Amino acid sequence: MKLILIAGMPGAGKSLISRAAKMLGIPVLVMGDVVREEAEKMGLKPTPENLGHVAVLLRRKYGDDIIAKKVLKKAFLHKSKIIMIDGVRSLYELDFFKRKTEKVIIMAIHASPRTRFKRLLKRGREDDPKTWEEFCERDRRELEFGIGNVIALADIMLVNEEINKDEILKKAYEALKRVITNGGNS
Repeated sequence: MKLILIAGMPGAGKSLISRAAKMLGIPVLVMGDVVREEAEKMGLKPTPENLGHVAVLLRRKYGDDIIAKKVLKKAFLHKSKIIMIDGVRSLYELDFFKRKTEKVIIMAIHASPRTRFKRLLKRGREDDPKTWEEFCERDRRELEFGIGNVIALADIMLVNEEINKDEILKKAYEALKRVITNGGNS
């Protein structure tokens, strides 16, 4: 199995890459969904604070690659030769995926903090930050997990700044087609 891992800060546009993958028939698993599921099991609402707390708790209790382990179990249920995993946040997760699968390609997407904050306010998901302070705290937590290291190691980098959704979706689609066509060599 080949994995395409998506990395990007909250609001950068990871879901647009996921949408492009789905258009190409690539199954997509979202690492944040594992955290949301665990929060629900604990009877917690999916607020930024609760999800951040659950993510930290899971990693402290079960190891820094626990979310990757849970997602990979789901990936093996698919019959596809290529799976996309949205939301890789640490080198521990990246190393785990590299050890357990045939090939790993990292796609990163970047946008400035102000742009991402505006997008998250507009998106309005229950676990999105409502204030600049909450946004900055979430960014700090993501960076503490090591997401910047994963982004720095990206095989493919998309910049989602001053561009509309259709344009970034097209760029993501074309990049993914190259990955598929070139057998994982973008």
